[in-house]
Amino acid sequence: MALFNLAIDSKLRGCDLVALRVKDVAHGGQIARRAIILQRKTQRPVQFKITDQTRESLATWIAKADLKPEQYLFPSRLRASPHLSTRQYARIVDRWVSSIGLDPTTYGTLSMRRHQRRPLFTSSGQLI
Repeated sequence: MALFNLAIDSKLRGCDLVALRVKDVAHGGQIARRAIILQRKTQRPVQFKITDQTRESLATWIAKADLKPEQYLFPSRLRASPHLSTRQYARIVDRWVSSIGLDPTTYGTLSMRRHQRRPLFTSSGQLI
């Protein structure tokens, strides 16, 4: 749930979202209300607000996964990759969209960034 909440809050590109480290969103054991990262594509800083719902889900995820500040926020299960790949993220979004009854060819990782967040909320009844 933390992955989707943060994707919606941050509106980051998939490559930037999966490369986040715990220290990018948490300081001293607390989840920040805002975060600033340098975008990979544009090399420009982007600031985003982290909502209370997302802060809760991130805190739960970080504790459950026992993540340290230097670790990637969304580590890969594969030893060859330190963090979730953009392709793995896309597959997760496809499965999530299908599970709430939407067409995965219509909604994808770009939808998490752009204009189609409202229909995702309306169909699921919650921002996941």
